[in-house]
Amino acid sequence: MKKSEKKGFHTVESNTDELDEKIYEHRKSIFWKSVWTVCILVVVLVAFGLWTALRTFTSFDVRNSIERTDSEASSFESFLENIVKYSNDGIVYMDDAGELIWNQSFEMSAPKLSICENYLAVYDRGGMEIYIMNESGVKNRIETNRPIQKVCVANQGTVAVLMKEGTTSYLKLYDQNGAELANGEFYGNKGGFPIDIAFSYDAQKLAVDMVDVSDGSIKSTINFYNFGSVGQNEINNNVGTYSFSDMLIPEIRYVSSDRMVAFGDSEIIIFTGSQKPQISKEIFFENEIQSVFCNESYIGVVQSNYDEAGTHHIRVFDMRGNEVMSGDTGMAYREIEFLDNNEICVRNQYECQLFTVHSVRKFEYTFDNELYKVISRNGGTDYILVLDGVTEEVHLK
Repeated sequence: MKKSEKKGFHTVESNTDELDEKIYEHRKSIFWKSVWTVCILVVVLVAFGLWTALRTFTSFDVRNSIERTDSEASSFESFLENIVKYSNDGIVYMDDAGELIWNQSFEMSAPKLSICENYLAVYDRGGMEIYIMNESGVKNRIETNRPIQKVCVANQGTVAVLMKEGTTSYLKLYDQNGAELANGEFYGNKGGFPIDIAFSYDAQKLAVDMVDVSDGSIKSTINFYNFGSVGQNEINNNVGTYSFSDMLIPEIRYVSSDRMVAFGDSEIIIFTGSQKPQISKEIFFENEIQSVFCNESYIGVVQSNYDEAGTHHIRVFDMRGNEVMSGDTGMAYREIEFLDNNEICVRNQYECQLFTVHSVRKFEYTFDNELYKVISRNGGTDYILVLDGVTEEVHLK
């Protein structure tokens, strides 16, 4: 009896070991199947991403077409995923279907736009009128007492206004209600005159680009002003001054609340800092810069290839100064810009080329009607084309 019980005990123990081994092998099989499934999914996703990034298109389908009646010399911009149309006699805000959201009539000789996130300002360059607007319509109208040279709007509707009369330049800040917040003057006979301004998104920092040619050579100087608590402890709110000899800096631009880009004729300077901006990167170029364009993430530069065909070389850098894209275009372009999806749009009166930041020429087309604007939509294949007399919603193929 004891032997039988002992033998039965050993039989149960042997079956348990075998069961544990089977469970272990089953779990191992499931683990490796899961690993291979994940690997296959990763490969598929990477392959799909590469296919999407490297894909090119030669034509498009028109999904929707809206006829428009435009006044002469109308210009178009994208604003909060809708379309702004403006000209000498007014500004119109409409959706992709052509439905009116709001409009405002005015008389301006040279209307210009400044856009920052949820606000835009339209002003009369050389005139004395500014309108501050958001997606709901006009917030305020400001009338200046001197001719306007440049207006920059911040993301809460505050505007910086550069004016000039004679040899003296005047700078003023207004909130969206038209209340004056700050002012200053620059005298041309005291070492230079302002040619551009840049306003941070949060309306706390202002950069003034000065040019001095009094000693027979060119010197550019950028002054930074802070209107927060840090700037109140400095003389005239000045928190930094940077001078560059033998270089013209015709344009400066804030691309966020803490980053500003200065575009020189042979160099690009990136400034960073939430309170006192400092130089974080300088990008030097051997050949002269012909055109520049930028957004919040990238900086674009166009230079001549100096060849018989008259082609141009496009280079794109991230905000750390790393080159991420390089490509050539043979187009005699009229406009080059980043779309909302970070693609580079090169166009003239009838031609359009789209480049990705992966250096792929994604799309090239010649239109029958004059092309005014290209606006990207979600998905990478949907766009709004603003053509002469018609707005088309298209899908690339």
